[in-house]
Amino acid sequence: MRAREPFQFATAVYVVRIGREEATTLLELLKGIETCTDASIFNHTFQSLGRHHFLTEGFSNDFAQWALTSSNRHALAEQLASLDIRDYVSMAELRSDLRRLLFEYCEENPREAAQAAFETFYFCESVEQRVPLRLEAWTLEEFRDAIREVGHGTLQFHYITSRVRLHLRTNDFSHWLSKELGLRNLARKIDEIDIYTNTLDSIRTTMLQLIGKELGQ
Repeated sequence: MRAREPFQFATAVYVVRIGREEATTLLELLKGIETCTDASIFNHTFQSLGRHHFLTEGFSNDFAQWALTSSNRHALAEQLASLDIRDYVSMAELRSDLRRLLFEYCEENPREAAQAAFETFYFCESVEQRVPLRLEAWTLEEFRDAIREVGHGTLQFHYITSRVRLHLRTNDFSHWLSKELGLRNLARKIDEIDIYTNTLDSIRTTMLQLIGKELGQ
């Protein structure tokens, strides 16, 4: 089967810059989350997951990691880490839930909320620049061959950060497979790969295995 429109592979480069907000207590972290830019929320959640893609243990978002290592608040760290970025299609929604968890914790634990952390949290922004690649796929076979050779940046761009760009609860790969090739079951299985217990390399391997089964190989 040949698609009506090809899958155009791309990667992205990110310019990271320090924001205005910083936090030495949980109360200040709460205030920073309320006032920082969407690009900052993106950097410390979606982009953080990409930076630590090779880790399958520990916390993947920077807020949870700081709550654990710098504030020694295990329960809060686990709550912050429990937010699955696959459930969000906008930074406003994610910010709201981050704020809610922090607010509730600070309300219930006012003394701990005001205690100084071991290290300061510096809010940083990620500004994304899309870089098209000279690589496209019209068929499932071509798509499989491309997945084999693309880099981590491309996998992250199309599989992780694309959810915010599409404003859909899916990724670029699954969206194209379903829309252009009608492979809805394959698209669903690829979308269900756990991004927290897999590295980008193991996500690639699982995708190739699923595509191979679809091709009868």
